[in-house]
Amino acid sequence: MASQVTKALVVGLVLAAAGLNALAEPPARRLPLSVFQDKMKGAWLGQMIGVGWGLPTEFKTVSAIIPDDKMPPWNPGMVNQHGNDDCYVEMTFMKTLETYGFDVPIRQAGIDFANSGYPLWHANNAGRTNLRKGIAPPDSGHPQFNKHADDIDYQIEADFSGIVSPGMVNQVLALGGTFGRLMNYGDGRYGGQFVGGMYAEAYFESDVVKVIEAGLACVPAESQYAEMVRDMLKWHKENPAEWEKTWRRVEDKYHKDPKYTHGLCSTPWAASGKSRSIDAKLNGAYIIMGLLYGQGDPDKTMRIACRCGQDSDCNPSNAGGVFFAILGASKIPERFVEKLDLQAKYSHTDYTVPKVYEVSEMLVRKAVLRGGGKIEKDAAGEDVFVIPAQTPKPGQAEKSYEPGPVADSKFTAEEMNKITAAGPKPTK
Repeated sequence: MASQVTKALVVGLVLAAAGLNALAEPPARRLPLSVFQDKMKGAWLGQMIGVGWGLPTEFKTVSAIIPDDKMPPWNPGMVNQHGNDDCYVEMTFMKTLETYGFDVPIRQAGIDFANSGYPLWHANNAGRTNLRKGIAPPDSGHPQFNKHADDIDYQIEADFSGIVSPGMVNQVLALGGTFGRLMNYGDGRYGGQFVGGMYAEAYFESDVVKVIEAGLACVPAESQYAEMVRDMLKWHKENPAEWEKTWRRVEDKYHKDPKYTHGLCSTPWAASGKSRSIDAKLNGAYIIMGLLYGQGDPDKTMRIACRCGQDSDCNPSNAGGVFFAILGASKIPERFVEKLDLQAKYSHTDYTVPKVYEVSEMLVRKAVLRGGGKIEKDAAGEDVFVIPAQTPKPGQAEKSYEPGPVADSKFTAEEMNKITAAGPKPTK
């Protein structure tokens, strides 16, 4: 009898433990392969559409709104932005992930970036120059060595991190720690994590406010970047109809106020009112402006992000990418993609548009399993990604204007022998 009681007790404990484990398992989100493919393609194409449309206006208007009648008309050939830094830098990062996987050491990512051959500017150029000099990451992006650490660079090229991380926000953060630190620090890096977080959520959410809130959760709450995102959501709620009024609030706080433009590269608004700014916070506000005030219209979304001025090709690129990730490539108006060149390679890479689609799917299949998910078949035999829900853990805030200590990281002689590219000089 005692033996039977003991057995019953053991069985009960096992069953109870199984029940507790079942309760402890995080909820999962289901993403059919066809939906993933549609949104992933929309994300890549949206970037090219947005940056192509805005390119003629880049830095032509600062501290002012571009008049509506000065916006260039859409030309179908504008989509082919294979030679634009908003697009080609991501291909280097994708190649690194394709070759080494998601656990690639940051030093290897730095070597690959150092060997890139295309032109770069600002934080990207400073970071790559540091790498070629032997300053290894994360110091290549540290403000002591990189006076562009708060610039827009990782923000404009972090789209890839969310595209290959549907619902996997902590993978977005990990990728920001690997690739964002090559050239940025603090808010400069957080801008990329915000953008990546929006893409990761766009696979599951169509409400643009919720997509923005998901990106916000990928940024330390005490950072000025997070403050900017909260301001944008608040100001839009207070004034949902007149984006120009919100633009003026952004200008007053995030361009004119020296507490928010810290003089690393961009400077506070000058007395003339003609100060250029490539600060991640200011330009990040313009991405959000397009998404919030675009009212679900692709033209309006990209035009508003562009008309805010400053780096007015990068911002509609991010806004267009997120917008069409939400919508899907199948819903992109034909006029935007009718002249897309599927054979052209992105500058100094072997990637074409179809190739980046292929690599994106390969990486996501690996990421889902790596993140504790699974790939099932539905009743029709289609693959379905089953992705455990994640709570983002962005860590404590870093400040480029009050940076922490350097890591004193330098490449070894063996690593320096792997850096062979000299690369072209910047042309702008």
